[in-house]
Amino acid sequence: MDIPTVFDNNQAWIEDKLQGDPGYFDRLGAGQNPDLLYIGCSDSRVSAEELMGAAPGEIFVHRNIANMVISIDLNVMSVVNYAVQYLKVSKIVVCGHYGCGGVQAALQSADMGILNPWLRNIRDVYRIHKNELNAIDSEQERYKRLVELNVQEQCVNLIKTAAVQKAYRERGLKVYGWVFDVHTGKLVDLAIDFERILENIMEIYHLD
Repeated sequence: MDIPTVFDNNQAWIEDKLQGDPGYFDRLGAGQNPDLLYIGCSDSRVSAEELMGAAPGEIFVHRNIANMVISIDLNVMSVVNYAVQYLKVSKIVVCGHYGCGGVQAALQSADMGILNPWLRNIRDVYRIHKNELNAIDSEQERYKRLVELNVQEQCVNLIKTAAVQKAYRERGLKVYGWVFDVHTGKLVDLAIDFERILENIMEIYHLD
C-alpha cells in the first residue's frame, strides 16, 4: 500500500464515521476504558480488532513476533502492568495463529541473527513439551501443536506475574489462550486448564 493511499483511506474513514455519528471523535478523545488486553502476533494478517469485530477503545493491544510474554521484555511487561493496574482490564487474551512465521523459524536450526535470543524462548517451549511434540508424526501437525503450546506457555508466564496474580485475587481477572486460524478466519479457544498446569509450580510462583 502506498502512502498517499493511506491518507486517502484515512480521510474516507473520518467522513464515514462522522456521517453516521457526528460525536464519534468527541467520545473517542474523551479517554479509553477497554475491558480486554489482547497480546498477539505482529503478523500482518492478524488484526486484533477486525477479527473480533471490535471498535476503537474496546481492546488494549500489544503485538510482537509469535505473541510472546517474556518476563525480561520491558515492553510487554509495561503493557501488562498498565492494562492490569491502571486500565483495570478484567480479561487478558494471548492469541497465536496457525501459519506463524516466528514459530516456524524456531523449528529451524538456522542462524537468524538478532532474532536468535527471541526465538530461543519458543525453542524452550518445544524443549518443555518435546515428548508430546516428538510423538506427532506429521510435521505440519507438530508445528500446529507447537503454536498452541506456545500460547499456553505465554499464558502461564502471564499468570506468574505479580500484577496478574494480585488482580486475580482482588477482582477475578481471567487469562485466555486462543489461536486464530488464518485459513478459515476462525478463533479457537484452547480452553486451557490452568489449575492443572500450574499446580506443581505455584508453590514457587505464588505471591502472598
